[in-house]
Amino acid sequence: MSKVVLITGASSGIGKSVATFLQDKGCKVYGTSRNPKNIKDFTFELIALDVLKLDTISNAINYIIQKEGRLDVLVNNAGMGITGPVEDTPTEEMRAVFNTNLFGAIDVMKAVLPQMRSQKSGIIINVTSIAGYMGLPFRGLYSASKGALETVTEAVSMEVQNFGIKAVNIAPGDFATNIAAGRYHTPVFKNSAYKQKYQENLDLMDAHVDDGMDPIEMAKSIYKIINTKKPKLHYKVGNFMQKFSIALKRILPDRIYERLLMNHYKL
Repeated sequence: MSKVVLITGASSGIGKSVATFLQDKGCKVYGTSRNPKNIKDFTFELIALDVLKLDTISNAINYIIQKEGRLDVLVNNAGMGITGPVEDTPTEEMRAVFNTNLFGAIDVMKAVLPQMRSQKSGIIINVTSIAGYMGLPFRGLYSASKGALETVTEAVSMEVQNFGIKAVNIAPGDFATNIAAGRYHTPVFKNSAYKQKYQENLDLMDAHVDDGMDPIEMAKSIYKIINTKKPKLHYKVGNFMQKFSIALKRILPDRIYERLLMNHYKL
């Protein structure tokens, strides 16, 4: 039986690559976008869903269940980026990124769980970030929102196992997508104490995205996860140094690890 898959944030980038790949592999894929009528060039069904609006979440999931009678996989991919020194970033923008990256993902999880529980099966895959394993300078709020989703998923995994449901995290590193264009960038204020270093790091972040991996690697990893009987709780998809940085954080003294990050970001 073809797996029925819901992928949030599937109009571009990683979400679109995953949706296209899984559709080609025989899954029945439903991707989502806030405004699907404005999106062209996709091979899977794209439906309306805004993770900040509960009615659109329930409408989308009810539509899938009415058509398919089941929902096997949720890929919680919708998210937003944010950059800026913590001191300079407007608090309302901090709340906005948590509402999307954390609470939006939680609301979609909550909406699919009753169906997965009734069918006694299902897998939830939350797309987090390698940045969520550490507080990165000028990306602290993004790191925090993705790190929070990692931790929530750990809790959900234990809560739902008795119902035959699995919950896992997959943390990408830098990928060649349009994420930089969709980020909220705190302005480089002329009177900011962080003006020079923040601008240098903005340029560095954009270069990392431009030199990032092909999103198809995320698609291949997610395909393997949904076809694994006993998936791991945490997956990381990135280059060697990005994944190695997580291991270093576990073994190095805090201040030494901090110094390595500061050297990398030229602080």
